[in-house]
Amino acid sequence: MSDTVILVGCGNMGFAMLKGWIDSDALRPGDVHVVEPADGLRERAAKLGVHAVAESSSLAPDLKPRMVLVAVKPQVMTQVIPTYARFAGATTFVSVAAGIPVALFETYLGDKAAIIRCMPNTPSAIGKGMLVTYANANVRDEDAAFVANLLKTSGQVASIADESLMDAVTAVSGSGPAYVFHFIECLTDAGITAGLERDTAALLAMQTVYGAGALAAGSSDSPSKLREQVTSPNGTTAAALAVLMGENRLKSLVEEAVEAAKRRSAELGKS
Repeated sequence: MSDTVILVGCGNMGFAMLKGWIDSDALRPGDVHVVEPADGLRERAAKLGVHAVAESSSLAPDLKPRMVLVAVKPQVMTQVIPTYARFAGATTFVSVAAGIPVALFETYLGDKAAIIRCMPNTPSAIGKGMLVTYANANVRDEDAAFVANLLKTSGQVASIADESLMDAVTAVSGSGPAYVFHFIECLTDAGITAGLERDTAALLAMQTVYGAGALAAGSSDSPSKLREQVTSPNGTTAAALAVLMGENRLKSLVEEAVEAAKRRSAELGKS
């Protein structure tokens, strides 16, 4: 089987993943077939040199893709999946739609279909994302590796063996960027309250979070160790951390937020 893939849906996330495949040379443009009904989005994809059609019925009848990646809105998934049933058994299906369980794909494609569920987050759009996968028992090791190699063009990739953990994944990395964005907002506002001009406070907050994240990602030391290294006894950082860490205030708040997101993810999955 060739490394031909079909990308179903080429909105912001789909296009970002497509561009990552092409720019990294993970795939040749001619090996990608995009199905996108919106004219503007389809034309944008075609400019990368891929095959682009408006509907699945326009795909070549002899096409044998190694992967079909579905990047459409969760609410239209039940209308989209059945139109690709002819590929079931000969390809690996990958879904990046939030809250859609593997069982839904198996309902329309059969219990022999190879399916991978993936939870990306918004930094995946710039190749700095966190993508977590769960594969059903029908996915072959070599195909899982092929999919992981493509996903790595969007960021770091991890896998879980229990699909029920996707609710926790959603709560931590899926929704996590919003928590960080809000922290930047709060740090900016705190800087303004402390007397800084808004533009200066915003720059200090954004760059500090960006730099600290990059430092943590590139360091062999744990975040706890890095925190200790920058905290001088009785210094300014120690005074601030006494507020954030006193009685586990920040830790408890973050745990409460993640639990709320996890609970809501489970509710949405059931609906």
